[in-house]
Amino acid sequence: MARRIMLIDDYESDLLFTRLMLERCDQHYEVLEYDSALEALQYLQSNPLHGISLILLDINMPGMDGFEFLEVYENLADGKQAEAVVVMLTSSPDPRDRARAEAFGSVRGYITKPIDKATASGLMNFIGQN
Repeated sequence: MARRIMLIDDYESDLLFTRLMLERCDQHYEVLEYDSALEALQYLQSNPLHGISLILLDINMPGMDGFEFLEVYENLADGKQAEAVVVMLTSSPDPRDRARAEAFGSVRGYITKPIDKATASGLMNFIGQN
């Protein structure tokens, strides 16, 4: 059975590249792509049976950035969060961004883009930390 991943990134090229890496690894992922953090939150709020296992979240996005997403996400009712955990997938190597992200209870990892095939294959390891 495919695991559902929500991929949130404002750059179309990053969405495409990450999806390709996920498709090329030996895991079975169903990927829901969002170029807006707000639209992703609206999906989670309106679909309590969303079945998302993992959220790959960019930090720097227009409108609502990754940290703003996390503030709202962590205040959603448990049924809206379901079993989803968050891994930051960002171009920021800044240790302050990493520390800020890790302060959120739902964040299980911090990966710098772009990901490679081995990293994509190992993403489900983060779910076991939930």
